[in-house]
Amino acid sequence: MTDSMSFDAATYTAQGTERDRVQLPADLFDGTVNMPVMHQAVKAFLANRRQGNASTKTRGLVVGGNQKPWKQKGTGRARQGSTRSPQWVGGGTVFGPRPRSYAQYVPRQVRALARKSALNARARENAIVVVDAFNFDAPKTRRMQALLDRLDLSDRKVLILTDGAKTNVYLSCRNLPSVQILPYSDVSTYHILWSDVVMIEATAIGHSLEPIAERESAEKPKRARKSARKAAAKSAASEDADETETKPAKKSAAKKGPATTKSKAAKTRTKLSADRKAAVKKSSSKKSAAKKTTRGSAKPKKKGS
Repeated sequence: MTDSMSFDAATYTAQGTERDRVQLPADLFDGTVNMPVMHQAVKAFLANRRQGNASTKTRGLVVGGNQKPWKQKGTGRARQGSTRSPQWVGGGTVFGPRPRSYAQYVPRQVRALARKSALNARARENAIVVVDAFNFDAPKTRRMQALLDRLDLSDRKVLILTDGAKTNVYLSCRNLPSVQILPYSDVSTYHILWSDVVMIEATAIGHSLEPIAERESAEKPKRARKSARKAAAKSAASEDADETETKPAKKSAAKKGPATTKSKAAKTRTKLSADRKAAVKKSSSKKSAAKKTTRGSAKPKKKGS
């Protein structure tokens, strides 16, 4: 499918301010979409990622089975030469997987055509966004997430292509699950087709854009909305607390009355229990003294009496 056409893309700053649209290079974005070539490139990419470590043991590799299980004739059973043969439980595997390489080679020109077709497919869908420059002084995931929120791309799979390797931009994106970042020269057909939106740095496709003044977003981000809601809830709670403090003093006195009566009743109960314990101790001490006196006064009887 080859239709010669030109494409332009929406352009933004690194903070999400909209700029004038940029014309995409005609030698790369010419409308060519070759489906069989893209299928071949993606199939080879996934095959080259396989390790090929699956392995099974044949009858020559299984331990045991050196002796014939029974004699050849006279038993009435089928003749067997080893217990490690495939029909025995624990025997070897026939035609099982062995370690091998699944690598597929795709010619360089075919890979280039597949990559070009994938980019044209995204250009036909208006899914290419150009950013003037990614100049991050330090890694900041919050800054990259703010850019995606401002462009309404936070819920989509985004592929970011930078002009060369940029460590700070990479570290700012690696914690975002729906974002993948690569240098523009290292991107493959699989990565382009994996994404929903391709975000390309302007210098990577031959555009050098001058910086412009940043504008604040009209809509507040989600975090700002959450903080505003929390502040409103705190103000409402403080107002409720002020209202409870300004209520009449009669209610507070009425509330205090039952509590004081309960405390007095508890004190009297403790006093009565203490008096009862003291009386019980006195009575028990008197009884023990009386028993001792009776035992000492009793005289032993004479044998004749």
